[in-house]
Amino acid sequence: MTTVPTDDAFAELHSRLGAKLSRAPGDLNAHGYDEGGSLQHYPPHAVVFAENEQDVVDTLAFAARHGVPVTPWAAGSGLEGNALPVRGGISLDVTRMNRVLRLDPDNFSATVEPGVLYPELSRLARPHGLFFAVDPGAEASLGGMAATGASGTGAVRYGTMRDNVLEMRVALTDGRVIRVGSRARKSSAGYDLKNLFVGSEGTLGVITQLTVKLHPLPATLASLRASFPTVESAVQAAVLVMGAGVRPERLELVDANTVQAVNAYKNTRYDETPTLWIELSGRDETDLQTQLNLVMDLCGETDGYGFERATTEGERLALWTARHHAYYAIRALFPGHRIQSTDVCVPIAELPGAIRETQRLLDAHDIHGPILGHVGDGNYHVSLHAPGDDTAAWARTQEVLKGMVAYAHGVGGTCTGEHAVGLNKRKYMRAEHGEALDVMRSIKQLLDPQGILNPGKIFPDE
Repeated sequence: MTTVPTDDAFAELHSRLGAKLSRAPGDLNAHGYDEGGSLQHYPPHAVVFAENEQDVVDTLAFAARHGVPVTPWAAGSGLEGNALPVRGGISLDVTRMNRVLRLDPDNFSATVEPGVLYPELSRLARPHGLFFAVDPGAEASLGGMAATGASGTGAVRYGTMRDNVLEMRVALTDGRVIRVGSRARKSSAGYDLKNLFVGSEGTLGVITQLTVKLHPLPATLASLRASFPTVESAVQAAVLVMGAGVRPERLELVDANTVQAVNAYKNTRYDETPTLWIELSGRDETDLQTQLNLVMDLCGETDGYGFERATTEGERLALWTARHHAYYAIRALFPGHRIQSTDVCVPIAELPGAIRETQRLLDAHDIHGPILGHVGDGNYHVSLHAPGDDTAAWARTQEVLKGMVAYAHGVGGTCTGEHAVGLNKRKYMRAEHGEALDVMRSIKQLLDPQGILNPGKIFPDE
């Protein structure tokens, strides 16, 4: 049971943390919103700007003594309300814990604090011929990415955060800091606690350190953009590419609405039709050209056209910047609208049907929702949007989302491939997990018996 903290209680925490504890209105306000565009504002009662692991441990000890909710916070780039302190209490901000503690090229790994942003790690690894492969697009923190089980454009080749986290240190509410996983690439020693905490959204413990994989930079790279007459034909091409033995670095879909938004936002002139963005790597230039030609042939089988190659680093950067900025482009095209960017994931062979059903739902409920996604692994996104005060329109968007999830569940998929559960997907957890959800509740009760860690997330109110 959580409680509302008193001024006297916060005086106790201030005596330990000093200026790291803030109750300034500006700090409280900033930690009550995230990128997800929630209609509600959830300011905490206080913000702790942790600078080291001991600050985290002390904050959790205080919270446990007083029954105060604690919600971990990093970059605030989540889209499902994952880091919003919906029951007040303390927003535990780890952005000052942003040191790369160890760069280990020989073991293809790096050990970092949770506030390190993933582009910064790749920048530091690049002189060693390495990079960090999980790329969600936003300037996300590695701790937050682990907590939400994030992935992104590189997942089709390199996997998600679950595949790229080797080891973590996690602070628990009872004062212990445990090590989960190991720096070895595999282990069969006991329960896989590491992957229990990856994706747990700060509801079981707070990540204070993590060791992640680094990957060699590809020898040669090229990107390809292809236009299609319909979204379905683009998705069919993606399925063909994945079935042909080609291992793309990235394989991304955007629909015509998204291209229109990108053109307006970036002043580009792409054909405003459904489009695949594809990145390939090769052993050498000959191998790379062979793959490019094969992919163009496969796209042509589903009426792909207007192929544009990007072979230099500058060309590829321009091409992928347009894709990464799609979310912000959609926001700019509809000023005053709240945007709920949501995702589902299905087995790849089911993807054409899933997107066809999503388009039907959007039309049936009169909702405009650009579609984009990481179609190489069956994960796609819809940017549902409407004016924030249009309650009727928002009720219809939720019917679209309900139908998307129902279809995904019906074909063996999941309500979220990478955004995590947060606030918006809790209602679908029982349908997805059945009695396994009760086991999850038991684990939550074991590790957080007072229910103070990020309350109001993952589990539905049943």
